Amino acid sequence: MEIAGNRAEMLVRAKEKVMGAAAAGAQIICLPELYRTPYFPQHAGSDVMPYAETVPGESTGIFSAVARDHNIVIIVPLFERSPDGRFHNTAVVIDADGSILPPYRKVHIPQDPGFYEKGYFYPGDTYRVYGTRYGKIAVLICFDQWYPEAARCVALEGADIIFYPTAIGHPGDRDPAEGNWQDAWETIQRSHAIANSVHVAAVNRVGTEESIRFFGGSFICDAFGNVLARAGGSEEMLVADLDLSTNRTVQDSWGFFRNRRPDTYCRIAEVFSGKSAVSPALRVGDTPQNRGFWMPAEWEPHEAVWIAWPHNKLTFL
Repeated sequence: MEIAGNRAEMLVRAKEKVMGAAAAGAQIICLPELYRTPYFPQHAGSDVMPYAETVPGESTGIFSAVARDHNIVIIVPLFERSPDGRFHNTAVVIDADGSILPPYRKVHIPQDPGFYEKGYFYPGDTYRVYGTRYGKIAVLICFDQWYPEAARCVALEGADIIFYPTAIGHPGDRDPAEGNWQDAWETIQRSHAIANSVHVAAVNRVGTEESIRFFGGSFICDAFGNVLARAGGSEEMLVADLDLSTNRTVQDSWGFFRNRRPDTYCRIAEVFSGKSAVSPALRVGDTPQNRGFWMPAEWEPHEAVWIAWPHNKLTFL
């Protein structure tokens, strides 16, 4: 879905698309991340108060009625202002009877050039699995998709499908130096499907918003990572028939859950100190310049330094 228009226009467009998907036979429908707003985190310090809404609120009220009238489950990702005054990157699941289920709030928040989300979103701390009319589903949002721990948590809670509403694309007019982001994006999510014996549906936005080209490529895969449907780089409605019974077949035959060794996973739960990201050869007083790295000017490409030099979230802001 391309985010083009003001909030009122996007609400109308999204409603039309959801109703179109329902007419095509879809029972669970997911919109992309922040479906109603431009991707404002590509800039730091923007005034985003006008974009925020409450839950329940305008979006959930409209889609609750649509869900009830059409007997569908709808996933509505939005910019939430919570009752405690915090702002979250949120997804709301609305069941087929119109009931609004507890919101999922994005847990992993990036802070990188073009994706300055920590300045806007307070992180969530709870993974949720929703028992809906058409199956047990989980929602993880965008940057969550790079973390296998998140997928494993909801799979262990019994999710049949993991939905990933997303806003990812290439900053600038050049492809990233490290490789094809879209290939990596699809690969990691198909890997989650395989490792956890669940279906995965990734829903990305499309179009160009200022300096970011959102590449689309939404897809649905089964519990062994086989792609059942894949969209291109423009607006498209993606519908697939899922046989959720295959989840258990894959899980039983490959044994990924029963052969787990949680007693060896303590390191995963430790807070990352950053030490392992720094070469033991570094010493006090070492700088990129002293070690032979060229530091580009502000208007020059930074990719080589980002890859070559140990950094944290403060280094290049």
